Amino acid sequence: MTTKLSRQQFETELKAIGASQYHNNHPYHHRMHKGHCSIDEIRAWALNRFCYQRIIPTKDALIMARLDDVEDRREWRQRVVDHDGEIADHPEGGLRRWLALTRQLGFDKSYVTSMKGALPATQFAANAYLTFVQERSVLEAVASSLTELFSPSIIVERVQGMLNSYDFITEESLTYFSYRKSQANRDSNWALEYIDRHAGTREDQELCLNALRFKCSILWAMLDALASAYHLGGTIPPEAWNPEIKSDALRDNVSE
Repeated sequence: MTTKLSRQQFETELKAIGASQYHNNHPYHHRMHKGHCSIDEIRAWALNRFCYQRIIPTKDALIMARLDDVEDRREWRQRVVDHDGEIADHPEGGLRRWLALTRQLGFDKSYVTSMKGALPATQFAANAYLTFVQERSVLEAVASSLTELFSPSIIVERVQGMLNSYDFITEESLTYFSYRKSQANRDSNWALEYIDRHAGTREDQELCLNALRFKCSILWAMLDALASAYHLGGTIPPEAWNPEIKSDALRDNVSE
């Protein structure tokens, strides 16, 4: 393990990890895009996924602050804008687009943004990702973003499947994904270039590969938690959203 991999060999290793460990292989994802989920299972996914989406711009700000080169920081800053939006040019941003999806599914905005209804496992996974990018090297933090290599394919599969399978999903409510496909291609290409410049040894490359494995595990764990709580008959934790309990989570249950 002393000889540094070529760029092509390294990318082949990355793709092999994605092929076996990315969450498009998870049974819950298969059920979603094949139309086998109930509306409450889709609601649970969207609600919990916001808990993860919410920390992405924070994660990116943490990484940006650790980048030494001003040009690298400028490039990485775009990721924060993509999710948070920018008043002048991009007022929406990915977070608002995700909230459009949860609104379409009936959730009250304040309930979603509070993240009170998210599963504990989802919250732990999101916080673990933040801890990773703070405590590991900048190189590893950047490499953890390389799940974006695989996200365009899962986006196509998810959007087509959901539009074809669920009458409560509209193309407008899935706007988040139409933006993310091109953004993910841009971001993964930049991250690969950064790693190519800064991973000087095979050991550095192995750290990057392990960072990608860790990120895949985070995404997989979140779907495991959803499957257990909302599909396989597991126990829904006391404070997590429970579709069988009347609450102010859904706008239909709120007096307006």
